[in-house]
Amino acid sequence: MATVMVVDDSKTVRSYHGSILREFGIEVLEAENGMEALEKTLDNTIDLYLVDVNMPVMDGYSFVSELRRQPLHQRTPVIMITTQEEQTDKIEAFRVGANLFETKPIKPDALKGYLQLLLNIRVKGNA
Repeated sequence: MATVMVVDDSKTVRSYHGSILREFGIEVLEAENGMEALEKTLDNTIDLYLVDVNMPVMDGYSFVSELRRQPLHQRTPVIMITTQEEQTDKIEAFRVGANLFETKPIKPDALKGYLQLLLNIRVKGNA
C-alpha cells in the first residue's frame, strides 16, 4: 500500500485530502507544517507528498527544498497544492523540486490521475 503525507496547516484541508486518499486505498500521514513533515520522514516511508505553500514554522517551498537535499527523498514525488495561483508561485514550486502544482481544492479525479502517474499504481475507488 502506498503512503502519502499531507502537509498543510489547515486541519480541514488535511482531512479533505486524507478522506480522498483513503477512499483510494492509500495510507495517509499528516503534518501541520514543513518542520513536522521533515521529522516524520525520518520514521516513515513516504511515497508521495501533498504540500501547501503557506504554513507557519516552515513553508512548503522550504520543506521541498530541504526534502530534496536528503538522498532518500531526491526523487520522491511532490505535488504542491495551494491557493497561490501566480506564475511566480508555480515557477518557485518547480525550482525547489515539486513535480506538479495544483490549486485548492484539488478534484478527486485529478488526484487519482496524479497518483497513478507519479506512483505507477492502480488506484482503487471512486472518490
